Amino acid sequence: MDAFSSFFDSQSRSSWNYDTLKNFRQISPIVQTHLKRVYLTLCCALIASAFGAYLHIIWNIGGYLTTFACFGAIIWLHSLPPYQEQKRFSLLMASAVFEGASVGPLIDLAIQIDPSVLVAAFVGTALAFACFSGAAMLARRREYLYLGGLLSSGVSMLLWLHFASTIFGGSTAFFMIEIYLGLLVFVGYMVVDTQDIIEKAHLGDLDYVKHALTLFTDFVAVFVRILIIMLKNSAEKDERRRKKKRND
Repeated sequence: MDAFSSFFDSQSRSSWNYDTLKNFRQISPIVQTHLKRVYLTLCCALIASAFGAYLHIIWNIGGYLTTFACFGAIIWLHSLPPYQEQKRFSLLMASAVFEGASVGPLIDLAIQIDPSVLVAAFVGTALAFACFSGAAMLARRREYLYLGGLLSSGVSMLLWLHFASTIFGGSTAFFMIEIYLGLLVFVGYMVVDTQDIIEKAHLGDLDYVKHALTLFTDFVAVFVRILIIMLKNSAEKDERRRKKKRND
């Protein structure tokens, strides 16, 4: 937790003004161009993912099959050399469609309960992504890469928590602890992965497809957890309203 608090403390101590927001001198023009391609590809992947969720709503295709297909497309993408750019881009879009279909049941549930929750969760995720990625770009190079080890430990803890809940059974409180911890971990990955992409680009790694896939994974992981939290809060509010009406 000290590592996360140091992140926010360092940001509050820095001079956040108009000159700071224009200060991209530490990012070379080549890296800036690379980041534009990464974020444009990320936007395309998010659109493809939304299309996958739409396909699930129409044909109910989301499930284990689309999840395995998503993993297969990602593994295939990583096995191809970077010069096969068009094929790797197509595989990224395919994995995004499968990912959207896999998340489709949760999105369908949100639409049935309250569509405004779905919009609020997406907007909240987009704002969090913009803020934390922007902070990573404006920070000193490699300043937050040390968080990677801590976040990896957080992922390991999440896996053990999920394994324990599967074996021994888990309560709602236990599930929400897992959700909030996962949210904290993947928000941290937004910062670390952004700085890692910038550092790799400075070293000559301009694989924008792989980098967009990394940020896409972070975005979806945060979005799903925010949506679950908001759906739970919405369900609790509805339950309180029904109890109040019965008492009246």
